[in-house]
Amino acid sequence: MIPSSVYYLAAVGMVFIAATILGWVAFNFFRQSMDRYRATFTETARANMADMFLFVDVGQLFYINLGALIVLPSFTWLLTGDLLTAVGLFVTLLVIPPYVYRRMRKARLKRIENQLPDGLTMIAAGLRAGASTQIAIQALVKEQPPPLSQEFELFMREQRIGTDFDTALDHMEQRLPIPDFHMVASAMRISREVGGNLAETLETLADTLRRKSMMEGKIDSLTAQGRMQAIVMAALPFFLMFVLSFMEPEAMSKLYTTPIGWSVLGFIVVWVGLGFMFIRKIVSIDV
Repeated sequence: MIPSSVYYLAAVGMVFIAATILGWVAFNFFRQSMDRYRATFTETARANMADMFLFVDVGQLFYINLGALIVLPSFTWLLTGDLLTAVGLFVTLLVIPPYVYRRMRKARLKRIENQLPDGLTMIAAGLRAGASTQIAIQALVKEQPPPLSQEFELFMREQRIGTDFDTALDHMEQRLPIPDFHMVASAMRISREVGGNLAETLETLADTLRRKSMMEGKIDSLTAQGRMQAIVMAALPFFLMFVLSFMEPEAMSKLYTTPIGWSVLGFIVVWVGLGFMFIRKIVSIDV
């Protein structure tokens, strides 16, 4: 007869081996996933930062992002004991960086759009004074503030290293996906191919863009109340939940600790978000 202790030791050994193999597989899966995430994050961050002329160490940015994803949700879980809140914070931290980048890029493109009429007027003035297109653009780079001067400076640098004018203009058009600059690029291409008075064309285009900017400003002023209503409408339910949680904590606790309460919260978030999106869509008028 084999003693029962032998079976016990064999079972413990098999469990230990299985746990070791499972841990090794999980570790390798986690390491490969982290390597893929790091490669994707650093490549995307490097391209995004370069597009906005923000030269930062993407390696340090990755570790800051990773630390925030691990430390803040864990600290929140330990502090509150609520796993749902920690998971919500983790998802929020995943969503925030792309959102911040989109907002920064949108603001930068808007600044370029506002600077473009003055920049075109400056180039046209240089052409009327007898300067070449290259010299007129160099004057714009010296006189205009960023970000418009940064884009035209990169345009000039590409030509200095041997890039063709049309190719450099295509690259600049890819970096600035705004309709106003597409018209500028088309005007410059047509002028180089078939000739014509480029200075007069740019002056006319600058005047058109300036009038368009004035019209957009008037529309923004008229729709400001609607945008504010969307923000108030979206924030009011959550503000009332916050206030009632202090006034009636026992009654409101079921909203945060029961499956039915979680379902109601999800329903509220979805419908408030849809209402906010519909109002923003109505008041967003593109000229």
